[in-house]
Amino acid sequence: MSDVNKKSVIAVIDYGMGNLHSVASALNHVAPDQEVIVTSDPAVVANANRVIFPGVGAIRDCMAEIKRLGFDKLLREQIATGKPVLAICVGMQALMDHSEENNGVDCIGLVAGKVKFFGEHHKDSAGNNLKVPHMGWNQVNHNDHPLWQDIPQDSRFYFVHSFYILLKDQSLVAATCDYGLQFHAALANNNLFAVQFHPEKSHTAGLQLLKNFTNWNGK
Repeated sequence: MSDVNKKSVIAVIDYGMGNLHSVASALNHVAPDQEVIVTSDPAVVANANRVIFPGVGAIRDCMAEIKRLGFDKLLREQIATGKPVLAICVGMQALMDHSEENNGVDCIGLVAGKVKFFGEHHKDSAGNNLKVPHMGWNQVNHNDHPLWQDIPQDSRFYFVHSFYILLKDQSLVAATCDYGLQFHAALANNNLFAVQFHPEKSHTAGLQLLKNFTNWNGK
């Protein structure tokens, strides 16, 4: 196949934490003209046109595998190239400086911010108890970043998390969500975009975000 006809490649980083089938299936659905590869091979990631950095589970286990496989360095290198990168859920949390989970874990430190626990007795403004983890559909208030194209304001996305992100630099906040408190549901930093929710499980709005990512040039 000539370079002219060569398919654009989306690499989904696999470091052994969770089933990535739903992410790959959603990408294949919204971008049938692109090649989606779930991979733990740094060379494949380096040669891809776009990179997705997912994550599920406990941050200590995730960070142990990320560091063991050298994906912390690889991710830093890929972002430095200007290549579009999308981090999802714990993948977003792993970008931060530090997480309160597992009695405190240092993360990759690509973005200045903290990962904090909702708490055992989390309540809403009226004093009603809120379940932790935050699990289910919630409205997201977003800015005008290209990845929000054709996604109505206050669209609902699917969340599953006990820990939330607070960014140090407010200019990087791409979306917020309220669950007893306001947390940062998405961040945008040049060619890096990250979301706390699961777009691959968020039906129309989530698929639109993934489609926007597959067409995004990182600017």
